[in-house]
Amino acid sequence: MITQVDVKILDMNSGFFGVPPETLMENAGRKVAEFVIEKYKPTRVTIFCGMGNNGGDGFVATRYLSKHCRCNVVTIKEPSQIKTELAKKNFERLENVNIVTYDPEDKNTIVRLLKESDVVLDAMLGIGSSGELKEPYRSCVELLNKYRENFILVSVDMPTGIGTSTHLIPDATVTFHDTKEGMNKDKCGEINIVDIGIPKEAEMYVGPGELKFYYPKSRPNSHKGDNGVVMVIGGGPYIGAPVLSALAALRTGADLVYLAVPKRVSDAVYSLFGKENDKMIRREHSFTMLNLIVKELSDRDHVVRKDLELIEELLKKMDAVVIGPGLGRDRETLDTIVDILEICGNRGISCVIDADAITAVKDEIEILKGTKTVITPHRGEFFNLTEERISNNIKKAEEIVKRWAKEINAIIVLKGNEDIISDGKKLKRNRVHHPAMTVGGTGDVLAGVIGTLLSKNIEPFMAGCIGTFVNGYAGMLAFDRYSYGLLATDVIEEIPQVLKKYL
Repeated sequence: MITQVDVKILDMNSGFFGVPPETLMENAGRKVAEFVIEKYKPTRVTIFCGMGNNGGDGFVATRYLSKHCRCNVVTIKEPSQIKTELAKKNFERLENVNIVTYDPEDKNTIVRLLKESDVVLDAMLGIGSSGELKEPYRSCVELLNKYRENFILVSVDMPTGIGTSTHLIPDATVTFHDTKEGMNKDKCGEINIVDIGIPKEAEMYVGPGELKFYYPKSRPNSHKGDNGVVMVIGGGPYIGAPVLSALAALRTGADLVYLAVPKRVSDAVYSLFGKENDKMIRREHSFTMLNLIVKELSDRDHVVRKDLELIEELLKKMDAVVIGPGLGRDRETLDTIVDILEICGNRGISCVIDADAITAVKDEIEILKGTKTVITPHRGEFFNLTEERISNNIKKAEEIVKRWAKEINAIIVLKGNEDIISDGKKLKRNRVHHPAMTVGGTGDVLAGVIGTLLSKNIEPFMAGCIGTFVNGYAGMLAFDRYSYGLLATDVIEEIPQVLKKYL
């Protein structure tokens, strides 16, 4: 059973993986017609079509039905008001069909058609509808219910009005790919699930659909900080990693990004700016850096316990924390990271645990219980965390990741040729990226992307899914520009293009 959002994601991802919406609608309408012809062998069918894609399915079904029996199409409003180009295209392909527009003030024509029909097809409203029915749908449903004993009623995908006070209860429902949320025999009659050609990849892999329907766009009345505040904690031994995560978080749409780092990292950030004749001069990515809020920690080379007071105070402002990029494995640092994660867990702050922070939690897994955590290991880090090696067989690898995600009560994003994302119950793969992304820093970019998605209250499993797609697609765009010379910073700069393309 799938939800309304699941259906929209599947439709979009199907197109991304090679099966366009036109093909899905054609298959859907044809399968409906085949069901009606085979089961009922009608001589006259009346098809009630709405203004959206459910109506489009009805138009396609009419085209196939009309080869076997006499068909009448009732459009719920004037055909000029058909909403989608795809439905409009299929309406225009109708031939040798009687077309009538439903008129709430003059129902005699519709009543006559109902009395003459063997089968009535309900293609008015599908999975996209919500709330109580409005006119003219409401009165049309009432009319169909009034004369219900005269014909066999078949609904397309879902009965119109299901879940509302005014609804149809058909003899049968032909639904596509899977049953939808709220469907059962009492509401839908005989349920027939048909395959309309949605590719397996659309279910198995992350695509643009998850990004499109789960990324929350900023509200017109929102203020600074309402759309995500992220802190990146890392660095010391490695300077660039936390900066890459922070810049990626900004480019993914966080309102504010704090960079809590040892002094040698903050000094490096400041060095990206310079002056010439008392004017600030631009160096590569320096303008982006101006948007970072740098919080210099106490030690020059490591995150240490002395930093806990400052970090704990900063955490009061945070929606999500990315912890680990460039951190190193100093014992005091790792112990401090455990303390920070415990504070985050107690305050309900979402976390991305990356790189050396994964080592910190190896013997402290219990601190993840009840937290909203995404862990982003590559194969080596996964072994370090679990002492279990990932199989080269993708199905076995899935089983291992899923089992450990359940065991440690966190979302695991296993980075690899095909990323594997699991929360212990659900599982997705991502194959959208380029081999050139083995260049250093792209994992830090992914951590920053996921951090921003968590800060926008996207649930952790979906944040992991969307993060791998955004990072990977940005990498593909960067490769188009820079070939095998791409850098992690090039991937960051392409992230807005991914958002622009699919949001």
